[in-house]
Amino acid sequence: MIDSTPSMLDFAQSKVNKDLTAAQKVQFFRDMVRIRRFEQTALKFYNKGMMGGFLHLYIGQESVAAGTISLCGENDHVITAYRCHGHALSVGMDMNSCMAELYGKATGAAKGKGGSMHLFDPSRNFWGGHGIVAGQTPLGLGLAYGVKYQELEGCCLCYLGDGATNQGVFHECLNIAALFQLPVIYIIENNGYSMGTSQDRSSSYKHCLAQRAEAYDMDWDLVNGEDLYEVRAKTHIAMERARKESKPTVLEIATYRYYGHSVADANAKKYRTPEEIEKYKTYHDPVRLWRRRLIEEAVFTDVEADAIDKEAKTEADRSAAFAEQSPAPSVDSIFDDVYWETDNNTEAGNTGRHFFND
Repeated sequence: MIDSTPSMLDFAQSKVNKDLTAAQKVQFFRDMVRIRRFEQTALKFYNKGMMGGFLHLYIGQESVAAGTISLCGENDHVITAYRCHGHALSVGMDMNSCMAELYGKATGAAKGKGGSMHLFDPSRNFWGGHGIVAGQTPLGLGLAYGVKYQELEGCCLCYLGDGATNQGVFHECLNIAALFQLPVIYIIENNGYSMGTSQDRSSSYKHCLAQRAEAYDMDWDLVNGEDLYEVRAKTHIAMERARKESKPTVLEIATYRYYGHSVADANAKKYRTPEEIEKYKTYHDPVRLWRRRLIEEAVFTDVEADAIDKEAKTEADRSAAFAEQSPAPSVDSIFDDVYWETDNNTEAGNTGRHFFND
């Protein structure tokens, strides 16, 4: 687990943060609370047997998605792994469609066929959650290649867990990213555990995982995920490097998840102590810290913060009701969307040959 000791630097005064309005700061709080309430509601109904498949909760890591994605523009892209709810809501996906997808309903973001790990919204440049560990890393590389090929000023934020950094494909991606100078930013959300194995027992490293980027002559940095100002400040530097110089970066953001790897993680309370989990909830919770920061800055009051939290809880409850009342996918739709070319009877679908037109 990397050191998450708060920096002595005041990132509130960094270029990307110092001109934030009160409304923008409150929106970051609202974004994080919506993620937390959505997932708490999802867990409640998962435990009631209303959902199938897996459920990988993001609770404790909200500042990463909310802070990094808040910097995205029209030419920036986002792709992530199976712990994808926070990223989906942060890009602006509707809570109803996300919850319905978890329920496996036809009104879900992937028409009920993807489930928790596969929330998608291409209209928002959100290329989804992916269930295979590190499987999204070459896809993120391809998105970055597309941005550069089209001579756009943009980049791709590609999220992965600390365990995924040990996959061979991730290193292949770093090699190509550096060799071709592609505008991709690999964001390691380091919560300290690769499924049920601590980082110390699963990864060989000296000081941090991001330092591996040095082997590929690539820029890297460490980020304290508790501080939303720091998340935004350091991500902004990497994004500007990608947009203006077309250079890749590896960012390692220290964070923590309160629940197990997924709801199927029967040993979630055995490979770490209750005291460790409680310490993070009490002293390092990103939502609580951001709320306290905004109260200290006189941006809002406790009463106003409570009202935002209540609003998010109500929205989450309504999304669950929407999902419950939604229809399941019809049997005759089972082959729809399996492969776009076939569904749409295109030349490529008929011939099996694909061409790039530009």
